[in-house]
Amino acid sequence: MNRVLLGVIGVILSAAVVAQSNRIDLVRGDAPELAHFGPHDIGVNTLEMIARDRVDVVDTQRGSDNVIYDRSLTVELWYPADLNGQTPGVTYEAITRNPEIVAQLQGRAVRGAKPDRSNGPYPLVIISHGHPGNRFLMSHTAESLASKGYVVASIDHTDSTYESEQHFPSTLYNRPLDQRFVLATLAGLAGSDGPMSGMIDADNTGIVGYSMGGYGLVNNLGGAYNPEMVDSFLAPPNGLLAEHAESNPEFRNNLDPRIKAGVAVGPWGMNNGLWRPEGLAGITVPTFYIAGSADTVSGYANGTRAIFEGAVNSDRYLLTFKNAGHNAAAPIPVPVEVQSSEGQIGSGHYTDPVWDNVRMNNIMDHFVTAYFDYHLKGDTNKLDYFDLVPDGAEAVYSVRNGQETEDHTYWRGFSAGGAVGLTMEHLASGQ
Repeated sequence: MNRVLLGVIGVILSAAVVAQSNRIDLVRGDAPELAHFGPHDIGVNTLEMIARDRVDVVDTQRGSDNVIYDRSLTVELWYPADLNGQTPGVTYEAITRNPEIVAQLQGRAVRGAKPDRSNGPYPLVIISHGHPGNRFLMSHTAESLASKGYVVASIDHTDSTYESEQHFPSTLYNRPLDQRFVLATLAGLAGSDGPMSGMIDADNTGIVGYSMGGYGLVNNLGGAYNPEMVDSFLAPPNGLLAEHAESNPEFRNNLDPRIKAGVAVGPWGMNNGLWRPEGLAGITVPTFYIAGSADTVSGYANGTRAIFEGAVNSDRYLLTFKNAGHNAAAPIPVPVEVQSSEGQIGSGHYTDPVWDNVRMNNIMDHFVTAYFDYHLKGDTNKLDYFDLVPDGAEAVYSVRNGQETEDHTYWRGFSAGGAVGLTMEHLASGQ
């Protein structure tokens, strides 16, 4: 076979890979029950928000006056929609971990669709990505929740996206502020005469934070930072981090009581000294933690698990993917454009060496649905999905003629074998 023919075959194969779709709404046949999409059609819009008079961490020099600027944030907003005959389907143009590559992601929403107010207002869920990341990194969760009666806002955190990645101190300072600002802005839209009027119940807000998003979330749940970190080499200039630390007497007054529940996926910071027991004890908001036991970025025993154990004044759960790393559950599957690129630069950002991404996405969306349905909608039946044999490998699946036998102790909503590799732990407030 000559070189020309080999080259032609290579081009054809490359084109075939790119032609494959990057679906963010895949639900495997073995997915747990609540991973499946709900009854609502989905609309989506892109919003531009401006946080006025924020400290510009990037341009502020240590020892000099703080530079003040207007901080712009791009937010993707999903919501229950009245499609009025429109065909579901949307393409999201998403910059990837390799910023030179833009992926075409396919989902079920319709851009600009008419909001469906018939069952509103709907609880609000805010999604906060890792560093770096973008608003589409957990778009599987966004569409899933919107189909079940939630308004979902996913933030592009300036200075922390793939294309705008700046020095780390900006992320350390801005994450808690960005999350609260988006909540306040959307609450304002809910009370306006605009298209989202009557759609958003901001008084019942949940936040999903992955990695650095989890770092900001834990702070907004009441976990004040260790004051020893305020002047550390990691910290932003001029003691800015003190605003979010235990040493700030106004810290708790700055928190937003409309945040009723949190989902922290591999939250970063504990393994780098950002919290101590006094700070974690300030968390009172119910929290669902998700982690891989082999997470070497945020840490597991000294990271997510340590936060889970230290948040003694909150009711909390910990779902662990055995042997998964930092990419457990949250990221969408690696886009085919990245897979087909030379060297596949950035592909490891999305993947896990042990677990399949879609399977992890499905498991996450199952439990996030149950958790928010309970805490934000008051559906007490959904708490049954957390009443589990702690180690899925030790649960017994026993079903005959479609009926569970007395011996059946398997995880609710999971098919036979589906809970192997998973553990679920619970600690009540005061434990």
